[in-house]
Amino acid sequence: MTTNINHDYIDSFLLGMIPESSGILKEMEEYSEEHNVPIITPDIAGLLAVIIKSANIKSILEVGTAIGYSAIHMGLCAEKGFSITTIERDESSAAKAKEFIKKAGMENNIKIVTGNAEEILKDVQGRFDMIFIDAAKGQYMDFLKDSIDKLRTGGLFVCDNVLFRGMVAERSLLVRRKITIVKRLKKFLNFISNCESLKTSIVPMGDGISISCKLKEVEFIEKV
Repeated sequence: MTTNINHDYIDSFLLGMIPESSGILKEMEEYSEEHNVPIITPDIAGLLAVIIKSANIKSILEVGTAIGYSAIHMGLCAEKGFSITTIERDESSAAKAKEFIKKAGMENNIKIVTGNAEEILKDVQGRFDMIFIDAAKGQYMDFLKDSIDKLRTGGLFVCDNVLFRGMVAERSLLVRRKITIVKRLKKFLNFISNCESLKTSIVPMGDGISISCKLKEVEFIEKV
């Protein structure tokens, strides 16, 4: 996948350093390629593994299940007794994810909630160590507002695809029909980068990933 984030030779070299998947993840990668279903890239998967293991992440809220690849990957990285609540709006994708999750033996640890995240997030109960967002890019700010209070202090708010094929950073790459999404992503990135309640790093790998540590409760003050 070309993202226009890094030089092709850098991407090729780094991806070549990553060991090939096996088992259920390999099966899901083959399914993704055959059916053209987007999943997290290997470099992002590796970064998530480091984050989850180093920060001892055990409870995760995910927005954007797709076929369940990232949820299962995160579950494999987490310690025994982990729990993941993942939200998917597409019923057919959620059904396929349930199949893979059962095959992975994680049906007791991973709960899929089907429906629109902007409606579901407000009713999600619990406190999470990490929130992972990989869904509609134009709604990242809304997802932040609806979920950040469910993240524990010291927890991580992680969003994939924030540079959106390079369009967020380089105007010449911008596709007209994506202008609104790019504007919203820029607003989101500006907020998390300047919010005193968050410590944020934006990493140019994959299609861009943001990692924010919650320092204290986040306030959203609308300009009059």
